[in-house]
Amino acid sequence: MQIADQARPGWQRTLYIIFFVQLVTAVGFSSIFPFLPLYIKELGATTSLSVELLAALVFSAQAFTMMLASPIWGSLADRYGRKLMVARSTFGGALIILLMAYVTSAEQLVILRAIQGLITGTLAASSALVVAAVPRERSGYAMGLLQVSLGVGLGVGPLIGGLAADTFGYSSAFFITSGLLVIAGITVMFGVREEFEPLLSLTRSPLTFLREWRAIFAGTGISLSYGMRFISQLGRMMVLPITPLFIEQLLVDQSRLNTFTGLVVAVSSGTITVAAIYLGRLGDRIGHKRILVGSMFMVGLLYLPQSLATEAWQLLVLMALVGVGMGGVIPSISALLARFSHEGSEGAVFGLDNSVRAGARAVAPLVGAGVALAFEIRTTFLATGLIFILGALLAGSKLREPAAQSAAKSPSEVN
Repeated sequence: MQIADQARPGWQRTLYIIFFVQLVTAVGFSSIFPFLPLYIKELGATTSLSVELLAALVFSAQAFTMMLASPIWGSLADRYGRKLMVARSTFGGALIILLMAYVTSAEQLVILRAIQGLITGTLAASSALVVAAVPRERSGYAMGLLQVSLGVGLGVGPLIGGLAADTFGYSSAFFITSGLLVIAGITVMFGVREEFEPLLSLTRSPLTFLREWRAIFAGTGISLSYGMRFISQLGRMMVLPITPLFIEQLLVDQSRLNTFTGLVVAVSSGTITVAAIYLGRLGDRIGHKRILVGSMFMVGLLYLPQSLATEAWQLLVLMALVGVGMGGVIPSISALLARFSHEGSEGAVFGLDNSVRAGARAVAPLVGAGVALAFEIRTTFLATGLIFILGALLAGSKLREPAAQSAAKSPSEVN
């Protein structure tokens, strides 16, 4: 077995190919997000379910099924290879997205979105493949680079999808997404060289998922890192459903509402992208725990004054600064998971990580909307800020900085 600080041959090639693949898949998947509720409205319902409920289900169904499926796919990656899992998620996603162009009712679209959550999970598969290939001491740089590709894709995708939908109709965006996923899958199959050898403990007992997951959670660092992931994802997604409504209250010229809302999202994604690559590298030098604690404090403190904003430009500036902080939070957690995980379990670790992300994504909009309804919209920003500050305090007091050799532990050593 390789030790943690040995360089894997060709790891840069794998990293840069996955950078491209994640960029392409992020563009593809995000290109259909902006108009899914409008597509639901155009399709109409064949049951008694309301359009509003179906519009919510089209997002939550995919997140819920992904939460259930991701740990299983992650464990299978440790048994049969991470490259295979990336190809599975891209080609499977291409087929499901293509079918969405031909649905005739909103209920059919919700069902396909639920199936999409079961089959896809490119982020977890790509992260596991990169972590298995990249030297652990370069994990911060690698995770930061992947966050750059994700941020750029999430910024560009909605623009492409919205333009295609307005020009050629909703179906065209699904065709584009499906094509991009096929390109990503082909790139992985022919571009990535994976020297994969599963651990003997996994090949001898291929169905012992629960034992593997129990071994992963036995490590205090990994459990707390998952907790930080849930907190950060919960806080980030809580404001998602109410931000456009808040902007509507602040903006004088209502004719620019959609444009300004898109600008807020784009600027935030941009600052995340720029900050992630620098803070990921910095974490490799000074420790990812420090970056995580400082970034979470920064994000929490920047959410608090958003509740006091009286002008739309104030919210724009504060959200841009929040993006800088999130550029430290997101890759730091991924790097900590990479450092705490033992070789051979990368797929399971990042499969569970994707499940945590999906779980938070499923409940966060409901929590945010509930706070806004119980109190007022501004209170949601206060609640989000407090969540990040509490997360920073928890990370600072409980999370330990991983030792360099921790990455080389075997499952038996974790137990």
